[in-house]
Amino acid sequence: MQLNGLIFTLPKEIKLLIGAFIIVLSIGFYTGLLFVGETSSANPNGIEEQYLGNEDDENATVMRFKKSEREMLTLVHNHILSMSIIFFLIGLLVAITKLNNKLKLFLIIEPFVSVIFTFGGLYLLWTGILWTKYIVMFSGILMTLTFSLSILIVLKQLLQKR
Repeated sequence: MQLNGLIFTLPKEIKLLIGAFIIVLSIGFYTGLLFVGETSSANPNGIEEQYLGNEDDENATVMRFKKSEREMLTLVHNHILSMSIIFFLIGLLVAITKLNNKLKLFLIIEPFVSVIFTFGGLYLLWTGILWTKYIVMFSGILMTLTFSLSILIVLKQLLQKR
């Protein structure tokens, strides 16, 4: 079965379903990023403070406490499971677009690597390996860029006539 470009041959109803799914999923994804920005200042030190607390900082305007092991395991578990499903579905959609095979493969596989590095990195940060905050930041940015590019490609090709 030829997958490359299959998106162009889908019936209008399926294209509408995919488009609605992509839009609603994107709203949820970017809302999550807003939450990250609010809770961690979207920088490496803010990420560290969010998970390890700031009880020793006398100048802190908002007091934060180190997450418990249960909180961290719940966060890592929930995010890895939900993000793997999200990126599996997006990967299926990218697979049926007309795109260079190397770029397509990158857009399909990279988010799974970033999910492991981002949330595995958060757990390692929580255990005291402080340099992983930079890996978390980089992999989170890469995951977001990959998500955004994938969504744009799928939406563009959904709207194109063959």
